[in-house]
Formats: sequence, C-alpha cells, structure tokens
Amino acid sequence: MNVRPIDADNHYYEPLDAFTRYLDKAFKHRGVRPVQEGKRVEILIGGKVNRFIPNPTFNPIIVPGCLDALFRGQIPEGVNPRELMKVEPLREEYRDRDKRLAVMDEQGLQAALLFPTLGCGVEEALRHDIPATMASISAFNRWLEEDWGFSYEDRIIAVPMLSLADPEGAVAEVNSLIERGARIVHVRPAPVPGPNGTGRSLGDEVHDPIWARLAEASIPVAFHLGDSGYNSFAGAWGASATMQGFGDMDILSRVLVSDRAIHDTVASLIVGGVFERHPALRIASIENGSDWVRLLVKRLRKQANQTPWGFHEDPLETVRKHVWVTPYLEEDLPALVDLIGVDHVLFGSDWPHGEGVARPLDFAEELSGFDDAQRGRILRDNCLELLGRPLG
Repeated sequence: MNVRPIDADNHYYEPLDAFTRYLDKAFKHRGVRPVQEGKRVEILIGGKVNRFIPNPTFNPIIVPGCLDALFRGQIPEGVNPRELMKVEPLREEYRDRDKRLAVMDEQGLQAALLFPTLGCGVEEALRHDIPATMASISAFNRWLEEDWGFSYEDRIIAVPMLSLADPEGAVAEVNSLIERGARIVHVRPAPVPGPNGTGRSLGDEVHDPIWARLAEASIPVAFHLGDSGYNSFAGAWGASATMQGFGDMDILSRVLVSDRAIHDTVASLIVGGVFERHPALRIASIENGSDWVRLLVKRLRKQANQTPWGFHEDPLETVRKHVWVTPYLEEDLPALVDLIGVDHVLFGSDWPHGEGVARPLDFAEELSGFDDAQRGRILRDNCLELLGRPLG
C-alpha cells in the first residue's frame, strides 16, 4: 500500500512570546506573561502562576513516545513507571517549520495538523476574564500564523484557537481566520465561560452565528484534549482541583476526569440541536481517545427513547455523519470502526509528546487487522474529508 499519511494530531512547543508578541498592551498583566526568577521561568496567567506546563521554556523536553508503554499498559516487569520519563534538549523542528517539514519527510508524512501545547491550558486559566481571553487567543493566532502558517506548503496545517466566550468576538475572529487561510479551528472541549463566572452549553443558540459561519466556509472544528476545567469536579472529592498537563496528576483526578469533557462536549452539541440547525458542520475529537463514544451513544439513545421530541434522528446517525475520532492505540479500534464506520476514524500520533508514539507511523502497526482500503482511509483519506478539500 503506497499511502503518504496525514497525521491529525501533531504538536509544536510554543516560545515564551507566543501569547505576548501581538497582545494588546492593555492586557499585558491580565493575559499570559512569562516571568523569570533566577534560572526558573514561570507563566503567569491572569496574574496567577499557572502550572499547566511546569517548564514553559520546554527545554529540556520529554522524549517523543517515551511514555508509550505506560499508556498501553505494557510496562516491562520490574520497571518503575516513573523511570520511563526521559528528557532531552529542545529540538529545532519543534519550533521551526522548515526543519519540521524535513522531519516529516523522514517520517513519511504528507501532512500534519499541528495543535498547541501550552495553549491548551490558557482559556481555563482566563475563564473569569472574557476580554483577556479573547485578546490573548487572537494574539496567539497572529503568532501562529507568523511562525507556522495556517497551511504552510499545504503540508503543515497549524490549527488556530477559538473561544466562544464572547460570541460576537468569536464571529469576528472566525471571519478573520477564514480570510487569512485557516483550514480548521480548535475549540476547547468544555462549557463556554460566561459573565460573572457562569457557563453555557456549546449547544446554546447564542453560538449559532459561529457554527453557521464555520459550516458555510466548510471549516471543521477540532476539540483537542486540554484543561477543560473538569478538575474542579475532582476537587469536590478532595482530589487535585487543578490540571498539570505535563506534571504529576492526582490519581483520583485521573479516574474521575478521564474522558468526561469530550463526552459532555459532543453531548451538548447533539442535545442542543447544533447539527440539526447546521447540517454541514463537521467536528473532530483529537487526543481524547474513543472509549467514550460507545457510552455516549448508549446514553443518548436511551434519552431519545424517553424524550423523542428532543432528537431529530437516531443519535448514532448524528455521530456517524458529523464526528471524526482519533483513538488511543491501546483501545479497541475494530469496535470503534463497527460503531461509527471506518470513514470517521483518524490517525493521530500525538508526536512529539511523550505519551504519544516515538515515530508517527508507529500508529500504522495497530492497523494490521484492516485491509488496505481501510488503512488508507484511516491514515489519510478520512482527514482529507474532514478538512473538506484536497491538499496540494
């Protein structure tokens, strides 16, 4: 099989000025601000030290795929899981797009969708300051466009972020991103922050102008794993109430939070009737695994039996039409294909994060049970259909 895959889950490591280079000076002390004390650099967000990324310089950085065995549950006998963590100096390809293209050639990738690392924790930290949220994300997108490009050489598809906290501001940002060539946008899988500490469902009709514009422009929405604020629920159980993306996490928090955020995110869209009102809208769950899909479908179907007036079709059909999923490698991929169809399963390596794979195409080893046509869809064609247009 001669397929040049498209990786739907790649990452960069942001420089310290990613959120400040283009930030309106009025928000200097309200947004994301790196500070240095001696040799240590910390990130202040909203004036508070933020631990989502323990070392925001990313130097040294975790070795790609060094925790793969941990997440697959394949730790060699007698090995302490903590001994699997390895670090190395920051590589140039994590911040340089031309160097990254050269590495992608070595890895055998045609293209990759690039998502934030630090950026996945910012909206939660700013949830009580909506103007600072919107200004910070808009500034970040300007940095992203400058350093990576939204479609560099039609191979690096850098995914800009979008907050719905200010719906009018979100529409303006969407229009700007479309004009600047964005191919896909990233929305946090979480309740939308509202005024005075309130929250809204993603399915709230106040967001319809955003979904409508994205659907009209054939721009899909990616929901990537990040800080969705769900550790506050763990805090109610006496566990850690804050998330550290690359640090130690309270064990109980891991169990309680797990994949709830993406489960609830997709539920909010379906129950809120978003896909009924915007039938051309496409979404993708990135780095959230896939075990949640079956449970969500079971719950939605039960609810549809009890309140059929709240659903315009079988919820499973809605998922099959509108939702693409990147599974974790330790999960049951054939079962996922049976549930949602092979056309909506994406290849995502999480490279170069430590919990991903050492080489992106290590993912292909998990597809031995699929025929060539199915493998081609998962490794490449499905991502093209999600994007809604060919790559050059």
